[in-house]
Amino acid sequence: MMTEFTIEKDFLIDGQPFKIISGSIHYFRVHPDYWQHSLRNLKAMGCNTVETYVPWNIYEIHEGQFNFNAFNDIERFIQLATDLGLYVIVRPSPFVCAEWEFGGLPGWLLNYPEMDYRTSDPVFMEKVARFYSMLLPRLKPYQITEGGRILMMQVENEYGSYGNDQEYLKALVALIRLNGITVPLFTSDGSWDEALTAGSLVTDGVLATGNFGSKADQNFDQLEAFFDRNAVQMPLMCMEFWDGWFNRYNEPIIRRDPEEFASTLKTMLRRGSLNFYMFHGGTNFGFMNGCSTRGQKRLPQVTSYDYDALLTEAGDPTRKYALAQSILAQYGPTSAPESLPKTTGTLTKVAQCGLFDSLTQLSQKVIKKHPKTMESFDQYYGYILYRTQVKSVKKVQKALLVEAHDRAHIFVNGQLQKTLYQESLTTEFTLNLDEGCNQIDILVENMGRVNYGSLLQSPGQRKGIARGLMVDLHFEANWEIYPLPLDNVQSLDFKQVSQDSSPVQFGQYTLELDGTGDTFIDIRQLGKGTIFVNGYNLGRYWQQGPIGYLYLPAPLLKQGDNQIVIFETEQALPEQIALLDKPVYIETANQSHYQKATAPI
Repeated sequence: MMTEFTIEKDFLIDGQPFKIISGSIHYFRVHPDYWQHSLRNLKAMGCNTVETYVPWNIYEIHEGQFNFNAFNDIERFIQLATDLGLYVIVRPSPFVCAEWEFGGLPGWLLNYPEMDYRTSDPVFMEKVARFYSMLLPRLKPYQITEGGRILMMQVENEYGSYGNDQEYLKALVALIRLNGITVPLFTSDGSWDEALTAGSLVTDGVLATGNFGSKADQNFDQLEAFFDRNAVQMPLMCMEFWDGWFNRYNEPIIRRDPEEFASTLKTMLRRGSLNFYMFHGGTNFGFMNGCSTRGQKRLPQVTSYDYDALLTEAGDPTRKYALAQSILAQYGPTSAPESLPKTTGTLTKVAQCGLFDSLTQLSQKVIKKHPKTMESFDQYYGYILYRTQVKSVKKVQKALLVEAHDRAHIFVNGQLQKTLYQESLTTEFTLNLDEGCNQIDILVENMGRVNYGSLLQSPGQRKGIARGLMVDLHFEANWEIYPLPLDNVQSLDFKQVSQDSSPVQFGQYTLELDGTGDTFIDIRQLGKGTIFVNGYNLGRYWQQGPIGYLYLPAPLLKQGDNQIVIFETEQALPEQIALLDKPVYIETANQSHYQKATAPI
């Protein structure tokens, strides 16, 4: 007999009131071999539902080319949850935020400069329609209306904090229905009236939910009052109960007091349903970290998405987990959680080669009269190098990079002279040149696109150099450009004799392990860069902190030789690097904007 899920004043399963107790696990932030481990711990804590986003950009990295394998296999994730008896909430909105690169929007949208994202713009909706036609039919068989476990799906994500184009929201609903989705739909927004009015469709029967981390009674009261003003009856649900917070470079780790969290949880459960955000935060593998803002300043997020959540980044239960489980035991069965084994070891350097020596192995040179952004070359993540020849009769010249994002290393005749970032990217600087011809190389890093707020569609979302390099008072012409997405580091030739003395180097390391298990690469001897394990991009590191490690899940390792490659842009590579059995942290220099998240709003 098929289970019936309905939404009235309460959530109902086969006509009986049902309290949704859910936890967020982003399958794309957890190694697929560990999905079942996270889901089991979710059920063991006392949850009956798992929630996940679906980021568009991992499925369609290049326009029209779709990939649903490995980390992207949402069908397998849903089936594992189903096998464990969990219900599922899916949030496949075009934009997800989630401190994820570009909020989940694919980078190739930037090649449509007239497009308005997250609006009823016909060109944007055409692209969304194609994505939905590939995604939603795969989810269709898992709906509770077809005998599966998906309870409901999201229309848009915190849209009331971005726009109020109701035509857009209604067009998304129509697209979702067109592709065979019949379960109830919902929106999620801040719980105040302006956000709910702008971002919800309650009068069309679409459930409105709230996102908040504290002041549960106040937030639920506001949500209830909004329903009353619109003459609808709907259950109260916090779709994102923020149990921790994300972290940025050069700012201290944000922690939430477990006892205060538990007190808020009790209030939430008394009033309505909830989804722990996050239950298991996981990792922003590769170049998928997002970027927040403070005014016009961009603040990239770190690789770890630990979030101070109920499970650690490596999937271990925390004090918050234990407190939540003791509370949830009043609502249903619980059981003992599981941790994963950890190990230690050493990375030993066996070879290295310079970036300049390796350009032809990693990139196909493009000749342009003037610089173009990386998106112009169908590249959306990583680095890009620009090279030109500058003739000078002076040994010192004033210079200016115009419209460059996000961080630039400037080399003269192979020697690093400047590193420009944030404010220094927009100010004049000096170059020390030789009389005659000089080779200028500019390595630009995309440090992650803004994932939330007013800068979502700003020019700075295009990475690399948009306009050019001015020397004296003129723009330099005639450039060689090398796109460097670094998706092919296994092609590097470490046997070549390096002529490159710059700090931008690739290091090849062998791996010695003291056991089998997850481990943490100690990055405190390194400067800034990216680490690859058997060709897989673990993510960025930066000695600025606050994270002093990169998490290395055991399934990325294999028996025998493991190829570890480190791309370092700041300093000499060490001969050995420790592998630890627990995370380590770096005390940051920047304390000015730190707010301890004991009670997020």
